[in-house]
Amino acid sequence: MLQKISVIFNTPFMQLGQTKITLNFLFIILFLSITVIFTSRWISEWIKNRILIQLRVDRGSQETITRVVSYSLSFVGFIIVLQTAGIDLSSLTVLAGVLGIGFGFGLQNLASNFISGLAILLEHPIKVGDFIEVDGLLGTVEKISIRATIIRTNDSQYVIVPNNRFIEKNVVNWSYGSPDSRIHIPVNVAYGSDTVLVTEALLSAARQDPRVLLSPPPSVWFRSFGESAYVFELLVWINRPQDSEPIKSALNFLIEQELRQRDIEIPFPQLDLRLRDVGDLRAITRYYRRSTPASELAEVTEASTSVAKPKPKSASPLPPLSDLLRNMSCFTRCSNADLQMLIELGTRRFYDVGEIVFREGDPGDAFYVVLEGSVEVRSEHLDQILATLYQGDFFGEIAVLTGMPRSATVRTLEDTILFVVHRGAVQRLLQAQPQLAEDIAHELAARQQVLQELGLAGMNGKGTPSLPPLHWIRQRLRTLFSV
Repeated sequence: MLQKISVIFNTPFMQLGQTKITLNFLFIILFLSITVIFTSRWISEWIKNRILIQLRVDRGSQETITRVVSYSLSFVGFIIVLQTAGIDLSSLTVLAGVLGIGFGFGLQNLASNFISGLAILLEHPIKVGDFIEVDGLLGTVEKISIRATIIRTNDSQYVIVPNNRFIEKNVVNWSYGSPDSRIHIPVNVAYGSDTVLVTEALLSAARQDPRVLLSPPPSVWFRSFGESAYVFELLVWINRPQDSEPIKSALNFLIEQELRQRDIEIPFPQLDLRLRDVGDLRAITRYYRRSTPASELAEVTEASTSVAKPKPKSASPLPPLSDLLRNMSCFTRCSNADLQMLIELGTRRFYDVGEIVFREGDPGDAFYVVLEGSVEVRSEHLDQILATLYQGDFFGEIAVLTGMPRSATVRTLEDTILFVVHRGAVQRLLQAQPQLAEDIAHELAARQQVLQELGLAGMNGKGTPSLPPLHWIRQRLRTLFSV
């Protein structure tokens, strides 16, 4: 029996060149091939776990190197196995040609995916861990193989995408180079709304979400005049593109809250109905009253009355930021567009009770508006309190405009929210409106008491007469703000 099995396994049934093919030969080739596959995978995983991870190579590069090493070792191993078995590879030329024709016609998609997979692994347009979008599909790349790529969506669904889709379609790679990306949130407000107040509301909402980057700062675009609304767009920068949808949702909640607090109306589509014959409307009304029970008619009348009643407006505890900034004598003549630039580049900052905003002698790099709470202005060298500022008051603008050190220390008396405008925002405003610098120079030159306190009127600090205040301030503005 064993002798018959041995004869069957060693009886050649075909011949390639000088090599006779038997069942025993095929089993040996199959065993060696499986050994080559497992060995190549083991070596590639060993390189990944023992070398690449130790070198802190990013996840995408680890997968790429692992795949390339595995495929290369497998290919070389198959060649060695065939040559060791005595198969003349030149004898497979005709067979390879026939298979190539079938591969080209019958397996076009597989060949396309195979080549696309090699291109992706070698060129790195996408890699494991990237957050991408292809054909409307958003997700994180989990695995890149020769035939397909596995993407995990935000709903933790795994989608197998053929590799040729990444070559033939436009692919958005949110993680390529830098993860920072900008998202757009459209907002419609009713006609007649204060555009600067709308800008303030949108920026206030953006700054309340900690996932929104402060640099680059959020911005607001006035897109167009819609059919029934002003069309605005809030643009914010984030560094976690995979969280873009949750961030949009959170910002929408915050925007609705800010608009409601400022009594800014969000319009809805309206349709004007014109009746040619009022008599028809009266006939319909009489028919409706006759056919409707009194109880239902009372409910309809009550509902109509309640809808018709105007909604009471909630009192706004704080004037718009544009009005507060315009209260500063330096910015009285600024237009809404000019003030909007300061509002966009400013930031809201929370201070605990007793926290120091700045100390006497610190550089003047920003000025402040009190939005909530109160602060105390104290002179250290005089050892006395100069003023107590409350909601709507402002301070620190003189040091910003003149570049002089702070003349007093400011400390919060309670939990306080301040609106902070840095010198860079003022510089952009003055460079955009050079005439404003001249107005500010005249305004500051007229404030003799403040200039004397700063030591800018009469003496230059070295015992010699200084320039006239107007000329000194002009020169200072040119030096500080390049205007």
